[in-house]
Amino acid sequence: MKLFGRKKKDLPTIDLDRYEPVLRCSICSGEQVLCIRDRASSDVHELMLVQSPAELEEVCEANGIDADSVKKIY
Repeated sequence: MKLFGRKKKDLPTIDLDRYEPVLRCSICSGEQVLCIRDRASSDVHELMLVQSPAELEEVCEANGIDADSVKKIY
């Protein structure tokens, strides 16, 4: 048993019929936040901070999305 192991994150689920996954990227710091954009009203809701490309891959695999198809908005 590990005392100081990495806690498993709860991966968000995305309703692809209603929302479009996008990455909100900072020009200055390079920070990336996974968001969903409402297809009808274009409202953006933040889901999680993406700290590595592996985290983005995990979320995309869990939701059946191609990671290359996720748009970046600045």
